[in-house]
Amino acid sequence: MTMETARLVEQGRDHKVVSRVGHASKVGYHVNKAIKKRKCGKKMKHSVPSTVPIALQQLFVSCRQVFKGPGTVPSPHDVHNLCSILDNMRPEDVGLSRDLQFFKPKTVVQGTPRVTYTTIYECSNFSLCCLFIPATGVIPLHNHPEMTVFSKLLLGKMHIKSYDWVDPVNSDGSTPAPQFRLAKLKADSVFTSPCNTSVLYPTEGGNIHAFTAITPCAVLDVLGPPYSKEDDRDCSYYKDHPYAAYSNGEAAVTEGNGDCYGWLEEIEMPENSEMDKIPYLGPQVTETSS
Repeated sequence: MTMETARLVEQGRDHKVVSRVGHASKVGYHVNKAIKKRKCGKKMKHSVPSTVPIALQQLFVSCRQVFKGPGTVPSPHDVHNLCSILDNMRPEDVGLSRDLQFFKPKTVVQGTPRVTYTTIYECSNFSLCCLFIPATGVIPLHNHPEMTVFSKLLLGKMHIKSYDWVDPVNSDGSTPAPQFRLAKLKADSVFTSPCNTSVLYPTEGGNIHAFTAITPCAVLDVLGPPYSKEDDRDCSYYKDHPYAAYSNGEAAVTEGNGDCYGWLEEIEMPENSEMDKIPYLGPQVTETSS
């Protein structure tokens, strides 16, 4: 191999790009030399601590301490600590940069842009993952059963709409129709990075939410515990309807403030909403003894 060829190969590795099958936008990573040598050499353990961004390693260690498994919710003190770490995290901590082509698209994706995701780490108690949402891309309204979720918008601008369930107070104690359930609107706003970490809980904080990207976005998600069909934590999807459309004046819980409520109808997974998984090529967390 000539010196010029070697230089080109090295440059290619520094800007390695992963794309899913099909027409979706590409997502790239900046990979440092220490990690490249580890991947190109003989089998080795996860990267040594010096190659891991401090914030990412702190997040990983804290998650191992905080998340105790299904049926548990982090304490307010633990939530505060995790938010403090996430609030200070940068795109570079997970191998991203605002200069990557994904965040500066030259063309508009035709049709419905697909969302991609990559898993940084996952175990039975929690998972760390990044979502990549192209401009106009949508993650439809969905829930997080028995889960606590931290979301940090690393790059981009997006609209977030979220709800929590409300026990209906109708004259007969039931909802207007079996497929509808009353929910209280928790958020309906635009967020721009950098911004504070949002937290949702099993029964509050906007457990049912939807993301709509205004510009290309990267979101770092911490889920505790992760989704699991085997443990009845599968994802359900919903369509929201205005409160006035089905209330008939019966649900007294709103006290005339119908704009803060809506009816959610459970639906099948919307067409073209399935996310595509790509390999994670950013810094690896370091496994340590508990």
